[in-house]
Amino acid sequence: MEAVTNETPIPVVDLDRLERNLDRMADYASKNQLALRPHTKTHKSPRIAAEQIRRGAVGLTCATLLEAEVMAEASSDLFLAYQPVGEAKLQRLLALPTECGITVALDSDRVADELHRAALQRDRRVGVLVELDLGMHRVGVSGIDAAIRLAAMVARRPPLIYRGITFYPGHIRGPSQHTEAGLHQLREVLGRAVAALDSAGLRPGIVSGGSTPTAWRTHEVSEITEMRPGTYVYNDRTTAEIGACTWDDCALTILATVVSTAVPGQAVIDAGSKALGREPAEGGGAGYGALLDRPEVTVARMSEEHGILDLQRTEWRPEVGEQVRVVPNHACIAVHLHEVVYGIRNDRLETSWPVTARGRRPLREPIEV
Repeated sequence: MEAVTNETPIPVVDLDRLERNLDRMADYASKNQLALRPHTKTHKSPRIAAEQIRRGAVGLTCATLLEAEVMAEASSDLFLAYQPVGEAKLQRLLALPTECGITVALDSDRVADELHRAALQRDRRVGVLVELDLGMHRVGVSGIDAAIRLAAMVARRPPLIYRGITFYPGHIRGPSQHTEAGLHQLREVLGRAVAALDSAGLRPGIVSGGSTPTAWRTHEVSEITEMRPGTYVYNDRTTAEIGACTWDDCALTILATVVSTAVPGQAVIDAGSKALGREPAEGGGAGYGALLDRPEVTVARMSEEHGILDLQRTEWRPEVGEQVRVVPNHACIAVHLHEVVYGIRNDRLETSWPVTARGRRPLREPIEV
């Protein structure tokens, strides 16, 4: 590959694979009449977000307020899928450009009340999706009655606007039999929730759910109107291991340099936990990443700046100075660790872009209120 930079480690994206991933998800959503609101936590870049919008995405999903501030450049319709707790976060949320439509996920009466007061002060409409726990057991109200109560509370408190419900099926992943059972349960529970809300006069206009592991089966859950995959833009080793993409769909790699071969049976690269993250492998794999062109070679161990390649299952013996491309276990974490992403096509550098939404600092100085 043509030298991208004199220094590694750096994130490298194969632009042909990226574009193929973007096209495939946009086509799937369109074919199945699903609104696509991709999560920006993976790429954290308005440049990639703009490509998603250009392909028909109705808006963007964000996890942090910095992501929302940055993504307002690419879309005027943002969903904050992370409940904003505390006055500072509420004021930062409401300071987003006035031309930008805002919707938030809520599972707390208290936060709903605080958001209502803040929105009144700013005279700003804010959409609300009531978050349900449908098996992930992380956030979300855990019962239908609680969902109805919170939805009714929001509906009575303009300028808040009750728009529907949201959930994240992150627990549904892995072997096909586990996925089948998980989707079956999801259909049953979600169907009951939508029916109960409808009977209470609170039919959800939006039912927002989905993840990359379940993305291609979203159409099997008929209540879902909107899907929010994130990792699909780049994919990663975990996504491939659990069968949600193929190895050839992995667009993101961390370009690293072999810095030592002194210990027999291994090679050391300059990409450790501060370049790859320390996400454990899923789907029966081991280690913290694998080489793109030699997936049997894994990053078996890491320290902060060192990655140890296990050479026990290969006859390949790299030389010091040789460069390798590592598919990280989790693309979202790896991207967040770098300032700039480099785009290549046919192994030649074509472009680069900043990871603008990494970190949590305000994009601009807070506005006095």
